[in-house]
This record gives sequence, structure tokens and C-alpha cells, in this order.
Amino acid sequence: MALTTRRRALTTLGAALAGSVALPATQALAGERTHRPRPLWRAHAHNDYEHPRPLLDALDHRFGSVEADIFLVDGQLLVAHDPEDLDPSRTLESLYLNPLAARVRANRGAVYRGHHRPLQLLIDIKTEGSSTYLELDRSLRRHRHLFTTYVHGRVFPGPVTAVVSGDRAARVPMEAQRVRRAFYDGRLTDLGGPAPASFIPLISDNWTLNFTWRGVGAFPDAERRKLRGIVRAAHASGRRVRFWATPDLPGPARDALWGELVAADVDHLNTDDLAGLASFLDARRRA
Repeated sequence: MALTTRRRALTTLGAALAGSVALPATQALAGERTHRPRPLWRAHAHNDYEHPRPLLDALDHRFGSVEADIFLVDGQLLVAHDPEDLDPSRTLESLYLNPLAARVRANRGAVYRGHHRPLQLLIDIKTEGSSTYLELDRSLRRHRHLFTTYVHGRVFPGPVTAVVSGDRAARVPMEAQRVRRAFYDGRLTDLGGPAPASFIPLISDNWTLNFTWRGVGAFPDAERRKLRGIVRAAHASGRRVRFWATPDLPGPARDALWGELVAADVDHLNTDDLAGLASFLDARRRA
């Protein structure tokens, strides 16, 4: 296949906000076969900013989704889990937006070169949602070519898809926008609601509030049916699914629960253990 034709095909495959399949891991260029390990689109780096190299550690492990908590402080969007951890030098711009923009430029329009499916940047708002979102919107507009964009009812995929979580007050200014560079992280109560997937492409919820099983012993049949029903309903409406508060200590319980999530086709597996989830997903892929 001619190189220009191949690139056109890759772009076409990447032009979906969610649910696209991973692209092949090898590519022939100038008569040589260059191996590029496939991104792990299912892998979500929870509290990503707490790793030694925020964003970069997750990308080194080929994660398809990363999460950053933000606080609005004196007009700046600072990244931290708790107020006592705030540091004026650790901004959303410096830790995430600028590095992503540089990487996309270097990789010819993609976070992972040769893979044009968007990376998900989940932004968890920790301060008042409306005012924090409006400042976030200004930051995203400064990188307008980086982000998947909603324009008057249509979604135009970009290298990164920003999804806003956290304080629910962000929903009001977001829904009022006719042009948005971010999308809304829904809850299970949003399934079947009136908001379209072009506003809520992701459904996230607390595992422990919906399921009793923690990976020890057999997964109760009723809970397995419930999980798969949730995923079917979300996928039927064009949405992806993520659960937080799943077990994250290495061991058979975590592996068993991750295995059930993969079998149910849950779209994102939550972890703080980047190497552990990467190894788990790579082993399942090989199997």
C-alpha cells in the first residue's frame, strides 16, 4: 500500500471519539519493518500526576488514558490530589498540555506515532466546577488543534480527547457551549438519559457502590449479568465505561477482577500500578 494511502486509512480509522480498534503494531517504511508496540487503549492511569514523571511514565507504558486532578488557585490550574499538595510550578499546562502538544508535533499529529486514535485526558475538577471549567476552557482553547472538538452538533476528533470529571457544577457551562474542546464524564444514572454521547462519551462510577465482589472467590452470577448489562447499554448509546475504586494491590484478586472487566468489555481499567496493568494486558493479548 502506498504510504500516502496508508496514512489516509489510519486517519479514517482514528476519526471516532470512542470505540475504535487498535491499529497494527508493525508498519513498512522504505522497505524496512519498524516495530511499534501497540498502545494499551484500555489502560487508565488514575492519579497519574503522582508518578515520578507525570504523563510521561504513562506514555512510556503505552496507556490510552491518563487522569489529572485540578484546583483553580489565583487564576492558575494546579495539579494535585489534595490542597496541601498544591505547588505553583505544577500546572496543568506544564505537566500535561505543553508536553502533549510537543509530542503530537513530533509524532506527526498523534500521541502515539502511527496510531491516530485519541488519547483520553480525564480532568477531575476539585474546586468549584463552573468557574474552574471556564478557566480550563480557556487553557484548552490555547491548544485548539490538540483536542477533539464539538462544533454545533458534530464531533471532530483530535489527538487528545479531554473529558471533565469531578465537581458536577461544570456541567452547566459545558452544556451551554456550542463549541467545546472537552466532554463530560457521566455516571450510571446518566445511562438512558437525554444527553447524547457527543456530550457524555464516558460513563464512570464507583465499583464498591455497585458491586460487592472484590475479586476473591467466584464472581456472583447476578453481578456478572449486571456488569455486562451496563456495558451493553453504554456501548449501544456510543459510550465507554470506567469504574474507579477497584482493587489495585498486586495479587490474584486484582487479576481476577481485571479479567472480569476485560471479559465484559469494560473500556478502561483503573490503576496506579502502571507496570502491573501493562503486564496484565500484554499477557492477555499474547494469550
